[in-house]
Amino acid sequence: MEIINESIEVSRLFQEVMSLFRLNMKKIIERTGMTAPQGMVIGLLHKNKKMKVTELSKQLHLPNSTVSGIIDKLEEQDAVIRERSEDDKRVVYVSISPKFIEIHKNFNKQIEHNIESILNQGTQEELNKISEGLIIFKRLLSENNAN
Repeated sequence: MEIINESIEVSRLFQEVMSLFRLNMKKIIERTGMTAPQGMVIGLLHKNKKMKVTELSKQLHLPNSTVSGIIDKLEEQDAVIRERSEDDKRVVYVSISPKFIEIHKNFNKQIEHNIESILNQGTQEELNKISEGLIIFKRLLSENNAN
């Protein structure tokens, strides 16, 4: 019975940490003049280079029309490029604009600096515990996904 209660507590703590992390990231994204959904689209495009609008919608769990609206705004800011497929004109690809790639690099540095600043408030012992816990959690998740 003790393990179940501890697992529930770990689950709750993880949800709280993720909520705080998302809030922190939202603040950083908003400082760039973007909304959180726009930041998520840029993040996916940075990772995948070029994606179909339908792929973005699926990854973000949002309707195509919503994602198209987000892309419209990003296109107005010269952050993304929209291209029609040569093979099928119904298919639209989106990628980060060359102009925005440099801005995105700086954005990633801001995120790293922000996380570093937060972690620097902890002691070496606390950082070791966080690292150890994350390594264990990653292993457990990896094992679960392998099954």
